[in-house]
Amino acid sequence: MTELLHALLDPDLPFLRYALISGLLASISFGIIGTFVVVRRISYIAGAISHCILGGIGLGLYMQNVVGVSWFTPMFGAILVALLAAGVLAWISLRANERADALIGALWAGGMAIGFMFIAATPGYFDPMSYLFGNILLITKQDLYYVLGLDAVVLIMVTVFYNTFLALCFDEEFARLRGVKTHWLYLLLLCLTALTIVLLVRIVGIIMVIALLTLPAAIAGRFACSIRQMMISATLLCAFFIMTGLGLSYQLDLPSGSVIILVATAFYLVSLVNFRLR
Repeated sequence: MTELLHALLDPDLPFLRYALISGLLASISFGIIGTFVVVRRISYIAGAISHCILGGIGLGLYMQNVVGVSWFTPMFGAILVALLAAGVLAWISLRANERADALIGALWAGGMAIGFMFIAATPGYFDPMSYLFGNILLITKQDLYYVLGLDAVVLIMVTVFYNTFLALCFDEEFARLRGVKTHWLYLLLLCLTALTIVLLVRIVGIIMVIALLTLPAAIAGRFACSIRQMMISATLLCAFFIMTGLGLSYQLDLPSGSVIILVATAFYLVSLVNFRLR
């Protein structure tokens, strides 16, 4: 960790500072939204959204390099597809007569397939590994503004709709009987989850995004006495995992996203064993 500290103070290595700051700021959104994902038990829907994002990233690369639309960036494509996937998945979960799991699986695989097709059709070489497994060291100063903007949106929305979100997660039928428009509220929750996942992909990648979204909240849920405590604990745990994983990856020269997830997984297994023993 001392090597990482010296590197953070090095003026010639600003990307390390951007990576650490973005990880700490992103932990706020991850802890809050991850708590709702775990309590509502929609991690499989969040997984489908994360894999659909590759379609948006591939579309962004294609639009920039082939069509010549400079403003249609991979980040813009990822946000667009993530919100579209959230809307489709909300409709599937609430209104579709077909088996929801089969439709979600089709959307999950189809999004990745479309992404790979766009990447293959784009001239030049684009390494999909950084999108699949993430690289927090590629975070730029502009990305910090995205993180701050998302944190602001999440905090405002959760503050305004906190009680109704709790009703949606714990007793949706009662909330509906009290006149709460649960369908629109569920769509809003999925949209916030989609935006958080887009940000999370930059840190740990599409493949491992669900782990960092759910593991801190799952660990916090074992000892927290309220949803607020669970959110705060999940945020602190997420920040700790990112800091520890970033430090270990820098010291051992290993992929940062993979190390962050391994740290989170190790703590989750320890908490699980401790819970079983108690």
